[in-house]
Amino acid sequence: MPEFKLFTLREAERTLPLVRRIVHDLTSEYPAWRAAVSRFEILTGGARADWGETQELVAARETVTMHAERINRYLQELEAVGCVFKGFEAGLVDFYSLREDRPIFLCWRLGEERITHWHEIEAGFGGRQPIDAAILSSVTA
Repeated sequence: MPEFKLFTLREAERTLPLVRRIVHDLTSEYPAWRAAVSRFEILTGGARADWGETQELVAARETVTMHAERINRYLQELEAVGCVFKGFEAGLVDFYSLREDRPIFLCWRLGEERITHWHEIEAGFGGRQPIDAAILSSVTA
């Protein structure tokens, strides 16, 4: 028994409304987190340990933590669906499936209406190929 959820193309596409919302939230939150980290790093760059934390530094650290916790919750939501998040910039998501009895990923990215491509587990986005009839179409018990 695999340690991951296997999706048929139909099952994966049924998750897309939820996955699309989560990935949109993730790709929106990520730049805010990066900006907060940059601000925190700038503030800590001139600080000395013996000065203690200023109110501004504490607030900046709390902002970083808040954004990180949101991102973590979104990632947990995707994990609960059973898909694999692959990239903040492009909003890439993979779904484990089978093609000719070997594991592959059904590949989707934010902005695509449907899942139209797959790739080998090791290939990544650059190895995307159009969906064909050899993709898992039903799950047998």
